[in-house]
Amino acid sequence: MAATKSTPDIHPSAFPLAGLARDGWSTETEATATCFCGAVQLRVPLTAPGLVDTFICNCPDCHKITASMFASNFTVLDTHTSFIRGEANLTAFGQSDTIGRGHLMTNYFCRTCGTLMYRVGGGFPGMKIPRIGTVDDFRVMEGALRPRREQFTKYRVGWLEEVEDTVKSEGMGE
Repeated sequence: MAATKSTPDIHPSAFPLAGLARDGWSTETEATATCFCGAVQLRVPLTAPGLVDTFICNCPDCHKITASMFASNFTVLDTHTSFIRGEANLTAFGQSDTIGRGHLMTNYFCRTCGTLMYRVGGGFPGMKIPRIGTVDDFRVMEGALRPRREQFTKYRVGWLEEVEDTVKSEGMGE
């Protein structure tokens, strides 16, 4: 069954076994993003105006907060994002000693499994920055959420290749 603007796609090949939830879906305009244990699930936009940007970040903050060498992110307007379940199951950690702008950056994690669901930055009012890897439909990662930008390239480790067909910047991309 192909997804349309209103008919969810739940084809098993697009939703490989990843975590405990089995109720992810996507349409042409929105999709679910779920934590590993399934306690927290968001509805996120896949098109403008709700989808603002998609990007890879190589900054040291993202290295630490993801326990990886980069973070794959997308920026969405709060007005186009909603909780399906689990908002009360989030815990937050924030700090303002960030590499980018020095604004408060608050990270929202599932308190059960620890998945980082999204960040909220003082420099990005009215927006959330979810992780592409939380989106349940893996095809969306190659489509609507494929990164358009790669930022803080000066911190990309030498053994990690650049992301093809993205706009590169050594800093925040301003």
